[in-house]
Amino acid sequence: MEGLKINQERRAGVILHPTSLPSGYLDDDVMRWLDWMAESGLGVWQMLPIGPTQPDGSPYQTSSMHAGDPRLISLQSLVDEGWVEPEVLEREQISDQEKALHLLEAWRAFDSQADEDARGALARFVHEEGHWLKDYALYRALKEEQQNRGWWDWPELIRKRDPAALVRASQRLSHKIDYICFEQHRFFRQWIALKAYANDRGVHLFGDMPIFVAHDSAEVWARQELFLLDEEGQPLVVAGVPPDYFSATGQRWGNPLYRWEQMEQENFQFWVDRMRTQLRLFDLTR
Repeated sequence: MEGLKINQERRAGVILHPTSLPSGYLDDDVMRWLDWMAESGLGVWQMLPIGPTQPDGSPYQTSSMHAGDPRLISLQSLVDEGWVEPEVLEREQISDQEKALHLLEAWRAFDSQADEDARGALARFVHEEGHWLKDYALYRALKEEQQNRGWWDWPELIRKRDPAALVRASQRLSHKIDYICFEQHRFFRQWIALKAYANDRGVHLFGDMPIFVAHDSAEVWARQELFLLDEEGQPLVVAGVPPDYFSATGQRWGNPLYRWEQMEQENFQFWVDRMRTQLRLFDLTR
């Protein structure tokens, strides 16, 4: 009912990705932005997808349809909780590589020092989000191990998700997998706090859910039977648009298409789960 109420009310809004703010993190800049929106009578903050981008940087070709981009995580929050040294905040700019090192530092501190409550919160998150987090964390760990190659170029047993091979990989990469789960827990914790701050000020978050998912993503690797792929993991057909006013030759997006009949046999659980994540992070979604 709340969603219907939001849609029925006329509101002014603005589209701006969080990375366009000065720091590009979920920190005080975001809170000041939300304060300004509320003071200006703006009730909707619309943005592009916030998933983990790949080397091309496109928010429409993310490596997961559920995960958040760890580059958005606020270091201030990690400093406040004692997982990162305060000196890192003295830097005016921090590169993505440096950010990754600080997140790893936070994980190591958490792993060695966290109390029972903090560990319990992480364990609950991993359990509640396990329907996507388990595959995503393993995918990320394997992708790093495979020098960032697409999953279709991984060793055959891993590419085809042989159960025994997956167990061995999970054991071999357990430390990396634990770190990725911690990383996503921090992202979701910070994002949910941001959403609450926005809602308290009468601002609704408006997300963006692309209809297709990236070929090189955790979901396509984990659920290959749901996509039109050949035996080698390559798309039989890909998404795009025909020639139009913007492009005389059309656009080739490269996303694999769905096997809708297979999804229907599962009562479209793939889409139910996807929408559930969106509605946890946003008040509205496009």
